[in-house]
Amino acid sequence: MARRQINPNRMELLRLKKQLVTARRGHKLLKDKRDELMRQFLDKIKVNQQLRLRVEKLLAAANREMILARAVMQPAVLETALLTGRESLTLGIDSQNIMSVHVPLFDATFESSGMSENLPYGLATVGGELDQAISALMEAFPVMIELAEVEKTAQLLADEIEKTRRRVNSLEYILIPELMENIRSITMKMDENERGNLTRLMKVKDMIVEQAIQEARRRDQAAAAQEPAGV
Repeated sequence: MARRQINPNRMELLRLKKQLVTARRGHKLLKDKRDELMRQFLDKIKVNQQLRLRVEKLLAAANREMILARAVMQPAVLETALLTGRESLTLGIDSQNIMSVHVPLFDATFESSGMSENLPYGLATVGGELDQAISALMEAFPVMIELAEVEKTAQLLADEIEKTRRRVNSLEYILIPELMENIRSITMKMDENERGNLTRLMKVKDMIVEQAIQEARRRDQAAAAQEPAGV
């Protein structure tokens, strides 16, 4: 990765140090968010597994009873019974905020109470197998709605976990090391410049002292030359 050109001065050093503090704080917050998202995700996965097993069990029972109903009932009677008493379904959709992730909340209700309390057909011409199948489907439907809600929540949480993980890795393995390297490079460069300036100052001081010594010697020699020979 190509390094950016930076000016090795004190202002740039202060700017990079502030940026490093912000990056470390953001890294910690993102790690905490990732850990909490993982906890929420694992909880949803457990609930999803329980709901899926329950739905599969109910649908298997409904399918089994429906097969028996088809075996003992006339096809026309069965179709007529299934077409009787259609219900109007209202599906309410809301959202919940989980660590900045908006997940859905479903609320399924029927406008009439027939499907939730009684079977939607007469009992004189149908067998008990169809009753069992319809009852299993009625029981499975709200569980299926809840399962859809949980699965969508888990999917959204998984997407956010992946995004957060990439951001954490970007800060941890790219930005923060780059900032630390730039700070170290600027510090070394400034120390080198300071040592160079100190060396130059010492050389200038030595030159000034040497010039002062030579000037004093010249004055002494001139004073000695002006004195009378017999003195």
